[in-house]
Amino acid sequence: MTNAHPVRNRDGKITVPAQSEAKSGALRHSDRVLRNTGIRLLNPIPWGAHICLFYESKSDLLDAAVSYFEAGLDSDESCLWVVSDPITKEDAKSSLRRNIPGFERYLSDGRFDLADGSEWYLNRGRFQLQRVISAWRAKLSAALARGSEGLRVSGNAFWSSEHYWKEFCEYENTLNRSLADYKMIALCTYSLQTSRAIDILDVARAHHCTIARRNGNWEFLETPELKQAKQQIKRLNGALDVLSKPFPAHKPLTPRERTVLAQIVRGLTSKEIARDLGVSARTVEFHRTNLLKKNGAKNTADLVRRVLGE
Repeated sequence: MTNAHPVRNRDGKITVPAQSEAKSGALRHSDRVLRNTGIRLLNPIPWGAHICLFYESKSDLLDAAVSYFEAGLDSDESCLWVVSDPITKEDAKSSLRRNIPGFERYLSDGRFDLADGSEWYLNRGRFQLQRVISAWRAKLSAALARGSEGLRVSGNAFWSSEHYWKEFCEYENTLNRSLADYKMIALCTYSLQTSRAIDILDVARAHHCTIARRNGNWEFLETPELKQAKQQIKRLNGALDVLSKPFPAHKPLTPRERTVLAQIVRGLTSKEIARDLGVSARTVEFHRTNLLKKNGAKNTADLVRRVLGE
């Protein structure tokens, strides 16, 4: 079998045949299988997942990371743990040895590796985004050459209160985009005690999902954007229900009133509803007034609450 080489197309762009993509860890359709996270709160996830974990104590961090890596080793993945305060490499090794049978074998055959956070992320005291991304890719290539299914990584954000924060936020967003096409999953860990509220929002936006472990308990964290999206979905579902399912005070409504009500539940204004239905805004206001009366609602917000059963 001949080696695959990059090919330049007519547009001048360079493409790489599938054989080389497989060696680099680039995903093909057949590679898109789910991986067990080892984290009770999360369902199996696809390659390319980028998870954020906020922890409260050193023991919470160790327990979560060990479970995460144990699941990776059980799935024939190679693993890399980049550790920093509040734990040391010896803390990590000790916890891994206690909880993962045969862990020394994984260390000796290269399936598991530990790195110091400051050495991994910083070069002469400077954070260099592309250098770190390239290092992850090199580890992935080595894992695949070793015969592993892919690479599972975790790194702890030791700089959350330092002057690297802006650069690291950029790194997290870049990693979030770049992971999508590779056989890697990443767990980024942050201390709740050293993270400000604004930091938590910045970090949550840069990950596919955000969870927390506090006093041994797991919970999901939701950003305002996620909550808003869920509310919007609920409104859209409610609008469909208005048209298709019974709800309190639905019987006296005419078909046109139900249609207008569905648009109101979606959050549209009278002008927007009029434009969608091809009627005047005055006609929509007439229907809105009737809907308030028939549902015993004081105002539009009260009407929507009654219809959605809130």
